[in-house]
Amino acid sequence: MAKAFLKIPNGPSVTLEGTPEEVKQLLQLYSENPLPSDKPAVSERHRLGVHKAAIKLPEEKATDAGFDLNQIVTLAKDCDEAEAIEKQILDRTAQVDRTLLPLYIVHEYLSNEFWLTSGDINRITTDLGIPISQPNASRALSGTGSKYVIGDKVKVKGKPVRYKLSRRGVRYMKEVLAGNSNG
Repeated sequence: MAKAFLKIPNGPSVTLEGTPEEVKQLLQLYSENPLPSDKPAVSERHRLGVHKAAIKLPEEKATDAGFDLNQIVTLAKDCDEAEAIEKQILDRTAQVDRTLLPLYIVHEYLSNEFWLTSGDINRITTDLGIPISQPNASRALSGTGSKYVIGDKVKVKGKPVRYKLSRRGVRYMKEVLAGNSNG
């Protein structure tokens, strides 16, 4: 007597017993025409008990920050306005100005192509030597700085909002760099 164990993809495990020829014939029959299942297919994530947030799919990776934050840091240090940036923003304590600086760099030198989150701003300002924590950046962008930025959605706790500098924000940052604003 021969035995075979068969696991149906969307169903139970089956044990086949019979002569070797019978078992072979049933296995061939099943492999050619799998049994239809009444149950919907269970996703690999669900079967493994893994939440969506724990698995990054390729398309989800592409929607994350698709740019190099170091490029923004480099531009802030090497652009035409680098001296004004250092004197009017980096050497001063105005948190809103420091928070808006990465958005200004993206607008002026990277064709306003990217949206930045408060976490991105935290990493950029830390690399510039003027660290602004993520919660403080978030508060600055949703508080005093809200009149200078555009968000991609309404702020909800735990969900990142991506920001760009508005026309008013660009005008404000140019005034700050020119030394015409108190910051």
